[in-house]
Amino acid sequence: MNWRSQKLTLDYPVSVTPMGEIGRYPVRPGLFDMNGAMVVGSGVNFTIHTHNGTSCRLLLFHKGEEEPYAVLPFPEEYKVGDVYSMIVFDLKIEEFEYAYQIDGEYCPKRGMLFDKNVVLLDPYARAVTGQANWGDRMIKHYHARVVKDVFDWGAMPQSSQELADLIIYEMHVRGFSYHPSSGVKHPGTFDGIREKIPYLKELGINAVELMPIFEFDETMNSRRVGGKELLDYWGYNTVGFFAPNSNYASTKEHNREGTELKELIRELHDNGIEVILDVVFNHTAEGNEKGPTFCFKGIDNKIYYMLTAEGDYYNFSGCGNTLNCNHPVVRQMILECLRYWIINYRVDGFRFDLASILGRNEDGSPMNKPPLLESLANDPLLSNVKLIAEAWDAGGLYQVGSFPASGRWAEWNGRYRDSLRGYLKGDCWEVWDAAWSISGSGDLYGGYYSDLDNGYAGYNSCVNFLTCHDGFTMYDLYSYNEKHNEGNGWNNTDGADDNRSWNCGWEGETNDPEVLRLRYRMIRNACAVLMCSRGAPMFLAGDEFGNTQYGNNNSYCQDNEISWLDWRLLEKNRDLFEFFKFMIHYRKEHLVIRRKLPDAVCGMDPIHTHHIRAEQVSIPRDARTIAISFAGYDRKKGEDDLVYLAINTFWEDVEITLPDLRNRNAWYLSVNTYGDGQGRYCYKEGSEVRIDGSFIMRPRSVAVFTGRAL
Repeated sequence: MNWRSQKLTLDYPVSVTPMGEIGRYPVRPGLFDMNGAMVVGSGVNFTIHTHNGTSCRLLLFHKGEEEPYAVLPFPEEYKVGDVYSMIVFDLKIEEFEYAYQIDGEYCPKRGMLFDKNVVLLDPYARAVTGQANWGDRMIKHYHARVVKDVFDWGAMPQSSQELADLIIYEMHVRGFSYHPSSGVKHPGTFDGIREKIPYLKELGINAVELMPIFEFDETMNSRRVGGKELLDYWGYNTVGFFAPNSNYASTKEHNREGTELKELIRELHDNGIEVILDVVFNHTAEGNEKGPTFCFKGIDNKIYYMLTAEGDYYNFSGCGNTLNCNHPVVRQMILECLRYWIINYRVDGFRFDLASILGRNEDGSPMNKPPLLESLANDPLLSNVKLIAEAWDAGGLYQVGSFPASGRWAEWNGRYRDSLRGYLKGDCWEVWDAAWSISGSGDLYGGYYSDLDNGYAGYNSCVNFLTCHDGFTMYDLYSYNEKHNEGNGWNNTDGADDNRSWNCGWEGETNDPEVLRLRYRMIRNACAVLMCSRGAPMFLAGDEFGNTQYGNNNSYCQDNEISWLDWRLLEKNRDLFEFFKFMIHYRKEHLVIRRKLPDAVCGMDPIHTHHIRAEQVSIPRDARTIAISFAGYDRKKGEDDLVYLAINTFWEDVEITLPDLRNRNAWYLSVNTYGDGQGRYCYKEGSEVRIDGSFIMRPRSVAVFTGRAL
């Protein structure tokens, strides 16, 4: 073959030929605006940039080998600005892996960590190699693979669901199906989730939030405690932002990495379920000065990380380093990353871990209008994508209700979690915050109970939750007064101490029927309130059948029975599953819970709080029993949509009265978490009990009433 006459047709309206030779490979200057490595005709384009580096070399490896078989220095004429780019011909993508070496100044006090001998991972790598199987230690260096994307999405439209209409189900890819009781063919994988889609549809959720799926090294900081190997199970230490975790695929996908994930996303979409990714842009797996150098430190440490004047790492993440998110280079990388996942994986949204870091300046100070958050909020490709912030960080910045660019960003409502956890277990002093939270947190997101059109932004800005990966499961919330993280190896010093939990009279597992009845009633209470609160609800996978982590509220390192869902509990607690299923369906059926409707014909206010008597619309500061009403006219159904949520946190019976519907409608009991003594907690339309005037709320119970025409 005469490579000098060979033509390369790109996706661009140009034709190029090789112009030289390096290490016996025909080469030419590459596509400087295309970061990463990709196939272009019969060549592979490699592009990387460094501001402070002085030279760059491309390393080529045979699969699984640690020594390169070829080293190709980038000529100076293959550099434009800070960008090195080179097309290399005669490469077969199935036969090589690649990395870089960058030279430059080494002076830690000035934030410069260049070392020409360190092998560096491409920050734009579409696939990362180094671990053959989950839990196996990687080879000495991370390498990247070139991915050839041939997946055909067809004409699949982008989801048009608003955040307010979502019921979000947070899950860990491995933990969701790895337990033998899951019964799937491919446990712990994307395919394992695919096999459970019929279950997800039956439950009724319409969005899954996947804990980190970007490539991470679960063996990082691995250790043995109490005879168990502890790993970085959660994955909140990113190695590659553009690469899916290869160990979450059920088969090896050499040079086709991501295919199984794409098939999962397509099938979830086909079943009306959106996909939200939990992303970690606040720090990386390189840690502090004691951590490894495998990517950003060796490419441009001073640019990618927040550093003190002495060259030390700011640690607003609690994980050793903090990404310098508002530096233009880092900001551009994050934007390109999100665009990549939207275009190539068709995800529907992102939840940003410790998102307040994304609004910090290079010196760590909070910014008024952070460029990164403004860029993401206004990017055309992200315009229909959910952007959800965990609006706090480990450096003490707490921005729930005030997250920058909040008109576009949604937030995990931490105030909802804290106030409702406290109030539902009997902390009556939380009542006002609890009432605001159930009603849509108008005090945080603008507007008031009676006039939510007055600047209220909470419909698509508020994600309500009581449980998530970080903390107790819902079963443990009512089984433990204290965290029990001894198995993590830190003498139970890790994990949150402020759990606002209650063991219902016995710490941990018990066979006491009274304690168990109370625990499951408390779970039903939590579920009913969550599903009848304004703002998108989210709950942790397994809560719907009473999954436990045995009191561990920080299971980040537990790749074992503590973290894996035990699907045997689904049959044991089938009635709890049916309750969750009913409440999800009830929320979907009653639009008035999710948003303000036209005024109700019956004359009830759109939303209001009530004390024991419905006409008492002001509630005492220490009320143990409250109610929230939602009312509006549903044009589609051609009738009023009326919901009355009553909560009794008192340990005795309380008689309440219901609003007067002016002889147009009547109230019917749809939910009673105390039950009827026959194991019945829910009443489908047509089978409800009509309630006239008053109702006896049993101890520590929740009731939901539906108003319908006589």
